[in-house]
Amino acid sequence: MRTLLLGGTTEASQLATALAAQGVDAVFSYAGRTANPVPQPLPTRIGGFGGVAGLCDYLRANSITHIIDATHPFAAQMSRNAVDASLACGVQLLALERAPWQVTSGDHWIHVPNIAGAVAALPDTPARVFLAIGKQTLDAFATKPQHHYLLRLVDPPTSQPLPNTTVIIARGPFDIASDTALLRGNKITHIVAKNAGGAGAAAKLHAARALGVAVIMIDRPTLPPRRIVASVAQVLAWLGHSADRGV
Repeated sequence: MRTLLLGGTTEASQLATALAAQGVDAVFSYAGRTANPVPQPLPTRIGGFGGVAGLCDYLRANSITHIIDATHPFAAQMSRNAVDASLACGVQLLALERAPWQVTSGDHWIHVPNIAGAVAALPDTPARVFLAIGKQTLDAFATKPQHHYLLRLVDPPTSQPLPNTTVIIARGPFDIASDTALLRGNKITHIVAKNAGGAGAAAKLHAARALGVAVIMIDRPTLPPRRIVASVAQVLAWLGHSADRGV
């Protein structure tokens, strides 16, 4: 049994630690979107595979029997490729996925299906917007240059991503007190966030609720049917059962 762990989340790092502790033969894969990814206790590869065909080639060349998709909930193309490759190559697939955030009393959420919907949901009058969406899709907001945008990124941008921005370099998890101070200090009126779920990035939502800040929440992309679990323990149990069956 040899496992490919598609990572990039806190849960993936927790799983890598558990796999290493149990001596599971596994490879940790990063997409390579950050300059200094978190070191892992497993052999690590960085970069894409080259679509479904490239992923299948990798699975065969490295005798992979199991894929665990613990990527970000919005890494939709990688997740789709993993499903297609698992079917094409006869490799077992399991997704480790955290539950999405749920709206609660006191929240002011505007649900949108995608980045374009988030841009459209912003007001026409100038606002102060915390773009909590990473760096990949910032260009879409250039169509509304009247707003001031607060960006919190893991790596410094190589160019000015938007014409009117404040950039903070930081890596989560974040706490409620610091995010409350961040929103208040920057006079934020709107947050744009992807519904990634998990505790590490939820502080901004608690802060928004306390301060009455509107949250434009981007819904998760639709993915093909696949088996999903919510904990490291469930992944280990799945791998154990697979080994018992002689895979």
